Amino acid sequence: MFENLTDRLEGVFKKLRGHGILTEENITEAMREVRMALLEADVNYRVAKEFVDAVTEKAVGQEVSQKLSPGQQVVKIVHEELVELLGGNTEHIKLDGHQPAAIMLAGLQGSGKTTTSGKLAAQLQKKGRRVYLVPADVYRPAAIEQLTVLGDRLDIPVHPSTTEQKPVDICRQALAVAAEQNYDTLIIDTAGRLHVDEALMDELKEIQEAIRLSEILFVADSMTGQDAVTVADKFNQDLEISGVVLTKMEGDARGGAALSIKKVTGKPIKYVGIGEALDALEIFHPDRTASRILGMGDVLTLIEKAEEVVDKKKADKIAKKLKRNEFTLEDFLDQIQQIKKMGSLEQIMSMVPGINKLKQLKDAPQPDEKELAKTEAIIRSMTIKERRNHRIIDASQTADRQRLGYLGGRSQPRTEKLRGNA
Repeated sequence: MFENLTDRLEGVFKKLRGHGILTEENITEAMREVRMALLEADVNYRVAKEFVDAVTEKAVGQEVSQKLSPGQQVVKIVHEELVELLGGNTEHIKLDGHQPAAIMLAGLQGSGKTTTSGKLAAQLQKKGRRVYLVPADVYRPAAIEQLTVLGDRLDIPVHPSTTEQKPVDICRQALAVAAEQNYDTLIIDTAGRLHVDEALMDELKEIQEAIRLSEILFVADSMTGQDAVTVADKFNQDLEISGVVLTKMEGDARGGAALSIKKVTGKPIKYVGIGEALDALEIFHPDRTASRILGMGDVLTLIEKAEEVVDKKKADKIAKKLKRNEFTLEDFLDQIQQIKKMGSLEQIMSMVPGINKLKQLKDAPQPDEKELAKTEAIIRSMTIKERRNHRIIDASQTADRQRLGYLGGRSQPRTEKLRGNA
């Protein structure tokens, strides 16, 4: 999402490295370009101006370290201000206090509330919470059914709402059921509209007054840019939201919503959606996001993702096999599966420090998901013996399997033929 902004900022810092010392003149020139980069990234004009003013004040003041080069000095200050702009500290949802804790998701139609409800439920369930999903959108066709299907996939109970009920009555009944059956967390999926209107706000306020809510999370589509910020501000004025969830962060939006929403609303981003899968929801870390924007990578998130999918015992076993030169194609296939669970290749590579500079090189290799799929198809076409001992595969079979890798789902008949010949 922040790729264009990252490229622009790196260009600014590269120019500063050519100066022996930082002067007010070259800082002003650099900050003019930074402001243009932020505006091109669809950052709120007032937010961009205040950000540049803050960086300029620090850069020409006494806070600049004499141990750093001019470019490094400005990068350090920009990083600090970006962290502050994005929210400062990581904000976790609050589930302490009264039980069951109720979380209401609000937002416009199409922002991703229902899918986010499922993602959030899955994440909290992994942390040991007993979650109860509450479909309170009685207007959108199949909204209740959609959340029910998600609940079935996650093995999480869903309240049996109907379209004849009022949303506030659904929430009251769900709260009573949760208390009776010892569910400690309610996630309420509310209705949206194509735009903010009084009927929507009145309905949400009615739920807010009827139930003690631990969190009101505003779900915004990051692809809508400053429109998302404007709507978030309106929701905050009427409901006093506690945080924001930005969806579709894996897309090609310019990132203005993420950089503006905390400053405009005063409310932190708590989660970001990074894909359609039900595990594609991340806690938002301002410091890590700032590092990504400045091309520094995000090693901590990369480690966390690896820890989620990598079995420690299996990893130790693989390491020993590599040392003994016993690593097989079956092991390689397992490694491919683990990489796919961590996310797309592009997402993984974006977390590696310095990868943005590599991408700028001429003829730099680009991540290609199809290559992984092709390799996987070739290995799956082999017999168990061949996977465990690649030396028995002859050249003609290898050529066949390379062609087979391009056929995708049509490979089954030829797979059986190859196995018969093996």
